[in-house]
Amino acid sequence: QVRLVESGGRLVQAGGSLRLSCAASGRTFSAYAVGWFRQAPGEEREFVATISRDGGMTYDADSVRGRFTISRDNAKNTVYLQMNSLKPEDTAVYACAAGSYSDNKASYNYWGQGTQVTVSS
Repeated sequence: QVRLVESGGRLVQAGGSLRLSCAASGRTFSAYAVGWFRQAPGEEREFVATISRDGGMTYDADSVRGRFTISRDNAKNTVYLQMNSLKPEDTAVYACAAGSYSDNKASYNYWGQGTQVTVSS
């Protein structure tokens, strides 16, 4: 089992930047791909970005490509989501999940509780 805890969510102004962290416990964190998903008010949970177990592959949603960067440091058992040029439509609860490298939330077995990101105009 994997425990995931997100942090870094804040209220920021449009155009600003924020880095979210997903800290995992357990000895086999590097065995899992990790994805970031978000859920905006009144919306379904949507895929944001994913990274392979060794960090060699990443894939981002069209809505964030060029602005968000996912990375991981397996030595620290942590995955990051660097968010730049934030827009009000990025406002959502962001959650990380561990599982198989995919843009499908069903491919992820373990989920954090999420961290709130609010982007004001």
